[in-house]
Amino acid sequence: MDTRRRVPRTDAVLADSRLVEAAGRLGRGIVKAAVNRAQERARAGEIPAEDVADAAVAALPATAASLRPVINATGVLLHTNLGRAPLSEAARVALAEAAGCTDVEFDLETGGRGRRGRGTLAALAAACPAAEAVHAVNNNAAALVLVATALAQGREIVISRGEMVEIGDGFRLPELLASTGARLREVGTTNRTTAADYAEAVGPDTGFVLKVHPSNFRIEGFTAEAPVRSLTGLGVPVVADIGSGLLAPEPLLPAEPDAATALTDGADLVTASGDKLLGGPQAGLLLGRSALVERLRRHPLARALRVDKLTLAALEASLRGPEPPAVQALHADPVTVRERAALLAKELSGHDARVVDSVARVGGGGAPGVELPSAAVSLPGDCAVPLRRAGIVGRVEDGRVLLDLRAVPAELDPADLAARVRDVLGER
Repeated sequence: MDTRRRVPRTDAVLADSRLVEAAGRLGRGIVKAAVNRAQERARAGEIPAEDVADAAVAALPATAASLRPVINATGVLLHTNLGRAPLSEAARVALAEAAGCTDVEFDLETGGRGRRGRGTLAALAAACPAAEAVHAVNNNAAALVLVATALAQGREIVISRGEMVEIGDGFRLPELLASTGARLREVGTTNRTTAADYAEAVGPDTGFVLKVHPSNFRIEGFTAEAPVRSLTGLGVPVVADIGSGLLAPEPLLPAEPDAATALTDGADLVTASGDKLLGGPQAGLLLGRSALVERLRRHPLARALRVDKLTLAALEASLRGPEPPAVQALHADPVTVRERAALLAKELSGHDARVVDSVARVGGGGAPGVELPSAAVSLPGDCAVPLRRAGIVGRVEDGRVLLDLRAVPAELDPADLAARVRDVLGER
């Protein structure tokens, strides 16, 4: 009872100037919860009663949101569970600027309504001149739903059996397409589909032919695939889902499809993701023939799938601004990556740190099977959990935790990263 009486009252603790400031920044509820937890610690004898305010201040989150920033040292450049592509500094600034009132649908010259996302769409069109028109929705799955609903509801979508894919978290493309009221007409086999298979299936009920990049797997051996250019004379639209967001060919990923090539080869529509190899925010990109894109843009479902002003701002800055971090990581010099790893290992020499060769991957369903040479710092396996809790995420191999430096921003100095690691693991 004496301990309880000595614990300061909640209102008295909340009067601390630091907590008053925090309440204005984070909200009173979050601050009060931190105070209550500190009071419980004092009642349990874990901290002195006079330290309640200090403990509450120390426990406050950086922001009012529960998402925590992490360092991606997994070696997966576009790690879906870590939010895929990190935004460039230009995109982050644009996003913050757009958080207030903006001219997202307002014409400052006339004072009337303006075309939503006009600057962003102009930037996307400039980045892919092969497209007659462009549009953006909130992700690539939304782009496919819009296309299937507008072009094939109550009709057939002709698709290769080998492209009926499932991606992360049990998401299955056939189920998505069927949910729009379209019927799927499977052609070919799992490993071999020819242009003749598509031609035999196309008929009066065909809404469009869909080509899907397998994305997160590959089939090798006795295989055959009908390229887009072999499907353009079938009398129905050809839609190419390239998935990973490349707008132009990437020499490092020669097998990865891109929008410009698909459109040049005759695709009527291309769908792609904005948060993968494009390096921008989550978005679904639609590029192609003017009449089809306008039909999609004017469809009632497009309203439900539209992107907000924050996405528009970040996407435009990613397209117009400097090279996004994901693209920088893809093109990182392996020698430089190893030099950074060596500096980090030297700073962590007291923690049984070793420089090892590593293999990085694109991730996010892009470039399956492509290995990117990298380097990592190997630490004892028991370091993995405390590092993760502190927001430093590596990968565990053979009982060791590897901090792969390829996707770690180049501007993060190895000495600063080492200091963060030492803060977690302690000095040894």
